[in-house]
Amino acid sequence: MSKRSLLIVLLAIFVVSLSLPLISSAQDGVELRWRTRPDNQAEIDVYSAASATIDEAWDGVTLVYEPGGSEGAGYQDVLISEIEAGTAPDVFWIPGTDVARFAKSGLILNLADLAAEDADFNAADFYAGPMGFLQTSIAEGEDALWGLPRDVSAFAIYYNADLFDEAGLPYPGGDDWNWERFAEAANAINDLGDDIVGFGMNAWWANWGYFINSAGSSFFNEDYTGCGLNNEATVVGLEAAKGLFDSGAALPWGTDSEPPFLAGQLGMFMNGRWATPGTIANADFNWNVAPLPVGPSGKATNWLFWGAYVVNANTAHPAEAWDLVTRLTSAEIQGQIASLGANIPSRATEAAIELFLGTLPDSGVNNQAFVDGTTSEDVRTEAPLFNGDWPAIDQAYGTGVNAVFNGEITAQEFADTICDQVAANFGS
Repeated sequence: MSKRSLLIVLLAIFVVSLSLPLISSAQDGVELRWRTRPDNQAEIDVYSAASATIDEAWDGVTLVYEPGGSEGAGYQDVLISEIEAGTAPDVFWIPGTDVARFAKSGLILNLADLAAEDADFNAADFYAGPMGFLQTSIAEGEDALWGLPRDVSAFAIYYNADLFDEAGLPYPGGDDWNWERFAEAANAINDLGDDIVGFGMNAWWANWGYFINSAGSSFFNEDYTGCGLNNEATVVGLEAAKGLFDSGAALPWGTDSEPPFLAGQLGMFMNGRWATPGTIANADFNWNVAPLPVGPSGKATNWLFWGAYVVNANTAHPAEAWDLVTRLTSAEIQGQIASLGANIPSRATEAAIELFLGTLPDSGVNNQAFVDGTTSEDVRTEAPLFNGDWPAIDQAYGTGVNAVFNGEITAQEFADTICDQVAANFGS
């Protein structure tokens, strides 16, 4: 070998030897990908900042945050396809209603053993409703923990104070805030002009569910193994909602009610905490939020909406993924996320609630209305069905309710037939 060739070989060996520690270092580190479903760029920015905060403090682990781009059920469907293809993130957020679907399909990791080894973890720090579902076992004799709740929310009545003033009405709330006063306010505001409507709500299960729940009914039986809608309270609740549509005091069922509210043309709008930042940014009128009105049951039965961080069953780094889930649900990070004003921390501790009550201090928003909604004695937790096919049941319920509100069947006919229609959709 010539001296020139030998020199080239030696230089090549030297360069390779210098790169080996770098390659080894990269292999020793762990990269975790995680995903949420943000509604807007502001949420993307907040979650990106939270990811950077965790990443900076975590030696040996690099985080990659991926905002989900699909809306509604499409987000979950994309995740399922990616898990099956081996391309899904290590950790991701899913709505509470989908936890059972993912768990029963073997798509997410049972974290019970990892949690048992974590001396800092305490399930009692979180709202009991979501944690009860997350700890539901699908195998006899097996402990379960399918994730940790990221946040909770509840409904409130967003109201246009200027329209209430114009109609000479007291603002929503108080001891007499019931369905009678609510309907009177909706009709009085509706009479203010052709372009003004009293009330609006969007067409998904939680909205009509509030009416039947506050009348004394329920989507499911007590142990969530069957339909619970075959009773007179269901009829009362649906007829009350339909009365608002029939009188013209409510926007037609199926209308997106948020744009008319933001345009100042809607007196009241039932929605969750997630709508607050957008209302602050876009409503050019005096507004606030109030509790839901009390129904015939004597209660204003709210929903405890929630979602959970879960771990991909095929992750190569289960221990680190569990660590990430606990970091994402820490008091520090939940405080960072809550500062956006779109949700409530999932920790039910007094400190977490006080933190939420202090959010958006310059807005004047009645944060207490949302806290009352999540902590009331009759709040219904958004439920994943471990003994049923929720997507199929939701579709059947929704089809029937649409038929009631459109005048195709009566509320009584719905209550008499719906449980038979979905009976086959319950079971393991």
